[in-house]
Amino acid sequence: MALKVYNTLSKKKEELVPAEEQQVRMYVCGPTTYNFIHLGNARALVVFDTIRRYLEYKGYRVTYVQNFTDIDDKIIKRAHEEGMDPLELAERYIKEYFRDADALRVKRADIHPRATEHIDDMIQMVKVLVEKGFAYQVGGDVYFSVRKFKDYGKLSGRTPEEMLSGARVEVDERKQDPLDFVLWKAAKAGEPYWDSPWGPGRPGWHLECSVMSLKYLGDGFDIHGGGSDLIFPHHENEIAQAEAYTGSAPFARYWIHNGFVTVDQEKMSKSLGNFFIVRDLLQEWAPEILRYFLLSTHYRSPLDFSPESLKTARKGYNRLANTLELLDDTIGDREDSAVGRLSKEAEEFRDRIAACVAEFEEAMDDDFNTALAFAALYNMGREINSYINDRAFVPTPAAIHVLVLARRYYQTLMDILGLLPGEKRELWPEYKEMLQEIINAVREQVQDLLPGELPDNSSELLDLLISLRNEARGRKDYQLADQLRDALKKIGIILEDTPRGTRWRLV
Repeated sequence: MALKVYNTLSKKKEELVPAEEQQVRMYVCGPTTYNFIHLGNARALVVFDTIRRYLEYKGYRVTYVQNFTDIDDKIIKRAHEEGMDPLELAERYIKEYFRDADALRVKRADIHPRATEHIDDMIQMVKVLVEKGFAYQVGGDVYFSVRKFKDYGKLSGRTPEEMLSGARVEVDERKQDPLDFVLWKAAKAGEPYWDSPWGPGRPGWHLECSVMSLKYLGDGFDIHGGGSDLIFPHHENEIAQAEAYTGSAPFARYWIHNGFVTVDQEKMSKSLGNFFIVRDLLQEWAPEILRYFLLSTHYRSPLDFSPESLKTARKGYNRLANTLELLDDTIGDREDSAVGRLSKEAEEFRDRIAACVAEFEEAMDDDFNTALAFAALYNMGREINSYINDRAFVPTPAAIHVLVLARRYYQTLMDILGLLPGEKRELWPEYKEMLQEIINAVREQVQDLLPGELPDNSSELLDLLISLRNEARGRKDYQLADQLRDALKKIGIILEDTPRGTRWRLV
């Protein structure tokens, strides 16, 4: 099946055919660096990171560019409130961005350009647009003349009249047309500025992405991505600037936009005060859970946020991770080895696993449908669990051979979604208080076995409880051992005693 993507420009699904064979050039709008990223920002980051990972899985060489807006009205306002230099403020939040993005397993872009590093390039584009008659100067400001670009509106599908009705256009009586947008802003007192042919000032927000994407990816690059709130006016303006500047189209060949994150069916936004900062959520929820949640719905659909939705995501992720742990417990660190003829059961199992891989690829080839990709992973997990847990299962060389193959496939697909656990699976912070309560409930019975101070980490607290239970079993205090096992079960942690020791899984 050919890989198809929904192109906002054509309003339909199209086969992805890069300009250069097996090479995808991709630009995604990054954050404005004046605050921590919120869950809406994180959805775009995770969605396009997953798209990038899948393209690489398909054998494409991906050049991925994501910018930082490090000068902007919001940055200047926030810096003034905090008594900081705007560029220092931006630098602080770029570092904070990487902390959150790394936690969510978002791979670093090949290039992370900053607006302030490309002022000369932006001035050059504005000069050409003025020379070509697409832009005009008013005092120290320069505006783009929208009606001189005949294809304006082709991305959003709006007419000029529709754009003016309730649109986010800057009110300025000096503009020749209300739709015209600023390319270069004259400096105001106390603001950062750069010298230009039109006087001291700074670039307009829309300009930077056109300039930086063309510089690093070239005209007619393959994919331009971002949130659906950027379609108009930001991406519409990018197209107008870039295509007027180069004299050719398309500026970008495929436009991909993710849907909003909503809260009670209302768009999450800072202006409405219903937004959630990723840094705060990471204090309560594991990054794997947040990433799973952000991918649980098709990227173009709205994604409604609530604590219940995160609990559902936790259960879903646990199912995936538990299967991987079962594989590890069964085959350990054994690698694939040559075997003779497979048994009928092993052969059929191998074929069912291959069918699940094909199901996963079919889902992702259909406009990166992660919701259906998860379903394929669950099907694979059921096949693995049934094969291992069958009463007739014997770990013969042939059985180990097909399980090693199954684990390899399973890990690969989990990694495409950015959900592959690390070498040691950690228990998430939200369990800390519940585990402490269990220890306190049996403190009198185990006081002599407790350390001077309890661990401050959920995983270490669980390890302590497991050791306490094993100690109780060793001295045949089965009442205490069962009490600890049942208390853990109530909070969703299942203990399983295996020949390799006691293992835990989450439900």
